[in-house]
Amino acid sequence: MVQPGSRANVDKLAFFEPIKGEMAQVEENLRKVSQEGFPHLSRLLEKSLLGSGKRVRPAITLLASHFHERDSRNPVLMATATELLHIASLIHDDTVDEAPIRRGQPTISSTFSKREAVLVGDYVFARSATFVSDTGNVRAVRRFSEAIMALSSGELREIATAFEWRQATENYWQRIADKTASLFAMGAENGALLSGAPESTVQGFRAYGHNLGIAFQIVDDILDYEGDAAEVGKPVGGDLLQGTLTLPAILLMERKPDANPISAICQDKDRGANVKRALQAVAALGIIPDCYKVAEEYVTRAREALAPLPDIPARRSLLMLADYVLVRRK
Repeated sequence: MVQPGSRANVDKLAFFEPIKGEMAQVEENLRKVSQEGFPHLSRLLEKSLLGSGKRVRPAITLLASHFHERDSRNPVLMATATELLHIASLIHDDTVDEAPIRRGQPTISSTFSKREAVLVGDYVFARSATFVSDTGNVRAVRRFSEAIMALSSGELREIATAFEWRQATENYWQRIADKTASLFAMGAENGALLSGAPESTVQGFRAYGHNLGIAFQIVDDILDYEGDAAEVGKPVGGDLLQGTLTLPAILLMERKPDANPISAICQDKDRGANVKRALQAVAALGIIPDCYKVAEEYVTRAREALAPLPDIPARRSLLMLADYVLVRRK
């Protein structure tokens, strides 16, 4: 395993190698969706769907489908649906958070309007469901619906507990399980399910996706403290300004319960200055390496879920993907 938090050279394209053809089909599906409707809708869809996304979630769905004899049609449909669901959730998140940029580019809500952003997000949500429905698999449809419920629940939890520093720890793990890990778990499970894999394999992939999703979100939270805005593609320290308390803030409160800037931020005391103090304190106390250790624990669990599977290119790609989650910078 690569050193977590390092700049180790993990080839971000290598884990796509076994699914290059299928990923090309996913991209073509997204391109076709972006051209739907009247000209203004098409412009909104093109801006939303054809950006610089990493496509990690559809890649997991497709790789999970490679461990059993299958036709690639349904996994490709599911991978497309998974990416559309992810994009729709980002559009709505950016609108609710009033985020000006995403992936280094202006968001839909800042470029056009909040009203248009909500509506195009709704359109993409609904369009994702049509792809899942086309698989004809009721269980896959149900898992997809449950993921949407979890995403919404996670976002509502984040809004409801903003600036609630006394509730940070109890809410954090459930929140990231809902808003991030649920989509990873659903995509991995449905990829295996639609390939006709046995139930033990399907459940193994659900565990892989869940644990990888938790690690992914922890690293995302770390980058809000130590990342560079140009690298990360969004303002550093933004979570704290929004009152979203993540693992670095939780560890800071545990280590400095009587003298930390987190409670001051939550009480609206000079938030800008206290956010800077929090970033400095997290760095000075060595909290970032400890957060990476927690992320590594979840990556280890994800890798262990793959242990019963045969050593084929798809498995090696999934292991590489787990390494990538620890070293990514955006």
